[in-house]
Amino acid sequence: MPFSTQELMIVAAAREIRDEEIVFVGMRLPITAYGVARLTHAPNAVGLFECGIARYVPAEGMLYTMADPPNQLGAAWTTGLIQIMGQLQRGRVDAGFIGGAEIDRLGNINTSYIGGFADPRVKLPGSGGAADIAAMAKRLIAIMNHERHRLVEKVDYVTSPGYLDGGTSRRDAGLSGGPAAVVTDRAILRPHGPDNELYLASVHPGHSIDEIREHTGWDLKLMPDIGETPPPTTRELAALHIIDKDGFWR
Repeated sequence: MPFSTQELMIVAAAREIRDEEIVFVGMRLPITAYGVARLTHAPNAVGLFECGIARYVPAEGMLYTMADPPNQLGAAWTTGLIQIMGQLQRGRVDAGFIGGAEIDRLGNINTSYIGGFADPRVKLPGSGGAADIAAMAKRLIAIMNHERHRLVEKVDYVTSPGYLDGGTSRRDAGLSGGPAAVVTDRAILRPHGPDNELYLASVHPGHSIDEIREHTGWDLKLMPDIGETPPPTTRELAALHIIDKDGFWR
């Protein structure tokens, strides 16, 4: 069954969600990925949305943002930001999904300043709840387009902590968890080795290792068991078409 690059990206992200997990769902593609996971391999996952919503079943209506009315209709819990964010502090969130403008080889994410804080060339939207999710979820999944100016050697500003300076620096800062996967439109990267540096773990169909390295801003190393990303199944694509009825995100 034919599929688009965006559909593969969403499905690959959905596969990172495990059944019965509590998942902090970020904006845009993570909303769709959570819905696909819930309709396929993770029917007992619970979705938390920063705006104050907790859901079991995906919303029946189309979602452009997490606070759209269809996400409130039929929710398991509609409350406030503090109550939902408090689940992170309580250590109850198994996985968090966020995007970013830049990510570096150690999984640190920038959504604040391109060019640094002192003299930025571009001011980005900022953290929202992303820093909290990156710091306190048991593991982090990042979703972003795979471009050399996005996957950089070192981010200009650490909005959401990854493995900081590598080695034990994240643990020394009092943080557990950390990035588990970076899903892009070309590949999947995962931490590996003593520094938890991001390595190439899976190549999407239609792409090559050389091409992916060319679009990465550091010397990208390969996981020992590197393979090809499995294409979306008929069931996964059917679930995606239910969640994104209008094809807006896919």
